[in-house]
Amino acid sequence: MRRTGLPARDLRILDPLLSYPSTVLGRERAIVINLEHIKAIITAQEVLLLNARDPSVAPFVEELQRRILRHHQATKSQEAGGGGNKADWTNLYDLEEPQSDVVSPPNFSPSFRAKDENKADGKQQAGENRDGPKLLPFEFVALEACLEAACSCLDNEARTLEQEAHPALDKLTSKISTLNLERVRQIKSRLVAITGRVQKVRDELEHLLDDDEDMAEMYLTDKLMEQLENSSVSSISGQDGIDEEVIQPNMDDRVPVEISMDENAGSTSYDAEIPHIDNHEERLYGGPNALSRGSRGTHTSTTRSAISKHLDVEELEMLLEAYFVQVDGTLNKLSTLREYVDDTEDYINIMLDDKQNHLLQMGVMLTTATLVVSAFVVVAGIFGMNIEIELFDENKAGMPEFLWTIGGGAAGSLFLYVIAIAWGKHKQLLE
Repeated sequence: MRRTGLPARDLRILDPLLSYPSTVLGRERAIVINLEHIKAIITAQEVLLLNARDPSVAPFVEELQRRILRHHQATKSQEAGGGGNKADWTNLYDLEEPQSDVVSPPNFSPSFRAKDENKADGKQQAGENRDGPKLLPFEFVALEACLEAACSCLDNEARTLEQEAHPALDKLTSKISTLNLERVRQIKSRLVAITGRVQKVRDELEHLLDDDEDMAEMYLTDKLMEQLENSSVSSISGQDGIDEEVIQPNMDDRVPVEISMDENAGSTSYDAEIPHIDNHEERLYGGPNALSRGSRGTHTSTTRSAISKHLDVEELEMLLEAYFVQVDGTLNKLSTLREYVDDTEDYINIMLDDKQNHLLQMGVMLTTATLVVSAFVVVAGIFGMNIEIELFDENKAGMPEFLWTIGGGAAGSLFLYVIAIAWGKHKQLLE
């Protein structure tokens, strides 16, 4: 907690024993990431992984190390080709150099103090650097690696599920069996689970993109550099007697610098003051032109800081939008698969309803035949009654009369059955 400045409630998000949704939190000195199997804390100087020895996280650790190494090499190349601005590039990216044993850059270079001793020249050079090419800060390199690992994991699971789902659904449509139904049930359960996970990641990225304040919280390198610069300016102004004599009459022009973060996150604030200096560049970025960034909840002392923050937010927004589009594509793919499963279920229900209708028709036909046979049995029962009639006269009764009776009863029953079936088809009760 002292190392990252995070409160206990933020650290509980990374507890594997607790169930927390996908989360990306920006704090004053760290970024807390809980995305799928990636549980990390990113600072301006290092990346702390909770489950670095997990086999599923090992590829991510290797990729993160490669990214930091490439970033370090790109920074060195930029420094080598920077010419007169080499010192500024060093000051800007010294905190991003990786260490040998830890996924982190080294401490700040002492050249920061040398820059602060020449404030006007340093600020002018910093403005030139802002117009030139700029590499991603260390925290964004690590954040991009985490987002790519989480999005790739979800996309691979979605692709694997899609490859397994289509053959199983096709088999179920061709043959409805208990085995095929069980396979489709398992696939549908996995589909619901993966869709929920992808939806949580998408919602978190969408929340970050909609809130500029949360994105501004993630600029750890810029905030740390501003704090060091302001502290160096304060120390130099206290030691420089000439500057103090110039500053004393102009106390009203001093502008407070406040780097404050989300109070609910348990973060702290840093306050300093910058004197008004009669220099064109200093007046351009001085107190009279200070901007209040109320929409992002972060107040800076200079227009330069406000413009830099705005550009940096756009830079982070572009980074997040790229992975938001990827996650949204994965969600659309899962939605398409869900629609295919629903269509298959509807088709199977139609097939089952059709079979049920055929069974009902067969039941109607059998019931009609039973009714007709019952009528014939009634006729036979009538003749079986022990009542004396002329038909039972031995002189008149014989084989011809018996055959005529049986044949007439059977023919009448068959005629009644045909009439009943024809009436059912006429009324469209039977096909």
